[in-house]
Amino acid sequence: MGLHPSPPTSSTPSPSTRATGRVCVLGSLNMDLIVQTPRLPTPGETLLGGEFLTLPGGKGANQAVAAARAGGSVSLIGAVGDDDYGRRMVGVVGSEGVDTSGIRRRGAGSSPTGIAVITVATEQGENTIVVAGGANQTLTPAEIEDSPTKVRSAAVLLMQLESPVDAVLAAAQIAKHGEAGTTTILNAAPAQRLPTTLLERIDCLLVNRSEAAALTERPESSEPAELANATLDLGPRTVVLTLGSRGAMALARTGNSVITWYAPAFRVEPIDTVAAGDAFAGTLAAVLAAGRTGSLGEALTLASAAGALATTKRGAIPSLPSLAEINRLVMGQPECAARQE
Repeated sequence: MGLHPSPPTSSTPSPSTRATGRVCVLGSLNMDLIVQTPRLPTPGETLLGGEFLTLPGGKGANQAVAAARAGGSVSLIGAVGDDDYGRRMVGVVGSEGVDTSGIRRRGAGSSPTGIAVITVATEQGENTIVVAGGANQTLTPAEIEDSPTKVRSAAVLLMQLESPVDAVLAAAQIAKHGEAGTTTILNAAPAQRLPTTLLERIDCLLVNRSEAAALTERPESSEPAELANATLDLGPRTVVLTLGSRGAMALARTGNSVITWYAPAFRVEPIDTVAAGDAFAGTLAAVLAAGRTGSLGEALTLASAAGALATTKRGAIPSLPSLAEINRLVMGQPECAARQE
């Protein structure tokens, strides 16, 4: 299976039915500890916060639930501790229809479930996030290699970098071994330099501006097309660059040419940007796994709509939209459908 970059260029995606493609997500499960403040503090400043929330999150869990709500048949590979946070995380993800049998439970007294400390600026809708990986950082290549079926049976493997890079690489190698035919998507977050052995096994590299800048060692202020092209030069077959209020773009290499897609931002009233990127990633994976006509252009449109909708609700998993909500936004703003340039 691979990405299909050249569907019709101007049609709005029709409402989707439940996807039949399987998505395997390898990633983190964190309990989010969220404090709301009027604005983000400056270095050394103490602010009095408002409401405190404890909500399930982590890029792996968020993206798995996002893919399931967008119509995918989803399994999740990860690790949690033998603690209340871990049990709650597995329960919440499982209640969304995600297969949790690939989640390792670490023994009592070993690594705890990961946590993320999040500050949300209510006046600006911005946030800062600090992650303590805990059990997420204990996932090993051997554990991935011991149970390769979930990866090999998936149409799409979706990964991020809150898990060890060597475990991510092991999964990508399984996906690209022999006739597996699994499309690999790497959401390169948190930003870090990546080995060539991983990048050459990635079909679609998903980044925001800061992540693209870190990967390519270019200024974040660079023009989006420059950042996207420089990222594509690192080796992936396709690059998807999210641009916040400026929308998103995708570059796909086909032979000696590169096809560019651009999706304008959907108009919403944002209140909290937590998990917007995860909503985008999970929806992108679900649509590509379904293999529907339009593929990359349609996936970019629906993913952009999902990311926009996630900013209209507070929290991570609670903010992830359903397929029906995504479809309503897309049909209500047809001018925001991705177009080929």
